[in-house]
Amino acid sequence: MPVKIRIPAALRALTDQVERVDVAPGTVGSALAELRVRYPGLQERLFEESGALRRFVNVYANEEDIRFLERLATPLRDGDELSIIPAIAGG
Repeated sequence: MPVKIRIPAALRALTDQVERVDVAPGTVGSALAELRVRYPGLQERLFEESGALRRFVNVYANEEDIRFLERLATPLRDGDELSIIPAIAGG
């Protein structure tokens, strides 16, 4: 059973309108790496040049913010869900 990554509407133009991508279990970092290989346009939207997640991109593993877990090293098992939530600013 794969890990499910939910793609927000704001990023679907970069994933050919795919709402959910299944990847192999591992870590949050390996799941996002697999996602970037499939959809290279996500690289600059999600990551800094240093390889760190952009500060306005929130990632949740099973509804838990990975910043309060092990960040990109957070383990993911079969059936887990990963959600990418880009922050939206207004004014």
